[in-house]
Amino acid sequence: MGDVTTLATTQCRRPELAAFLRGRRARVTPEDVGMPPGPRRRTPGLRREEVAQLSGVGVTWYTWLEQGRPINASPQVLDAVARTLRLDPPEREHLCHLAKVPFEPDREVGARTAGPEIQGIIDALDPHPAVVYSARYDILATNAAYRDLFFVPRTLEIGIPNALWMLFLVPEADCPLVFRDAELPVMVATLRSAYGRHVGEPEWETFVRKLSAASPFFARLWESGAVVPPGPRVKTFRHATVGELRMTSVSLSINGMPECRIVAYTPDDEESGQRAAVLREARNPAAS
Repeated sequence: MGDVTTLATTQCRRPELAAFLRGRRARVTPEDVGMPPGPRRRTPGLRREEVAQLSGVGVTWYTWLEQGRPINASPQVLDAVARTLRLDPPEREHLCHLAKVPFEPDREVGARTAGPEIQGIIDALDPHPAVVYSARYDILATNAAYRDLFFVPRTLEIGIPNALWMLFLVPEADCPLVFRDAELPVMVATLRSAYGRHVGEPEWETFVRKLSAASPFFARLWESGAVVPPGPRVKTFRHATVGELRMTSVSLSINGMPECRIVAYTPDDEESGQRAAVLREARNPAAS
């Protein structure tokens, strides 16, 4: 049954791939790619042989690709075709799915900030704490409630906007996570799950090497090789003012920010909700 389903899916993809490539080829003019228009162009856009030439592939191979024939295509070759056809990231991803080739997002420049739209969303989640994390737990944006929950004076000494650096380098007594020895292994396993898509990338390798050198605890957890995807969890936090709060965390993906996520926290019980309200009132007494 599985083989029949796979065959049917493949047969559906081929005409869709053919139509997609023809449509994208038709919208790219010779002028767009620095070529003279030439006389007697019977179809809009580029010709097949022009796409093949600009992409550095054979005309026959590209023709078969556009016809949806069962040929092998590498990510590098599809990238060349995508550049010629001036595909944007969602279109590139769509092309790879249709051609059954793994999609490799452009990671040359990682996300550094969340932007005003995403900041507005997490601000609107207040009084619930919310943060935007990269796949490496870089802290890209926070709302005031998150800063209430995670404010530990010793974390300011670290000076690195990354949750893992903060949690591993502060003394255990200052760590905002109560069950640190249970929670940190899950976070490292989540990190390693993302790392599989970035093996060998200098920025990731440097991050792991430096944090391993700074924290033997992280180094031991990293060497264990455990992996787990992000997911909802109940975490217990300690706060110097109100004591312990049990909070449920939920991860939400963000369109246009691959591998980044919003993590929002809600009180898991009535007592935690009351303590969170005390923090909110202390920050904004006029609202109480």
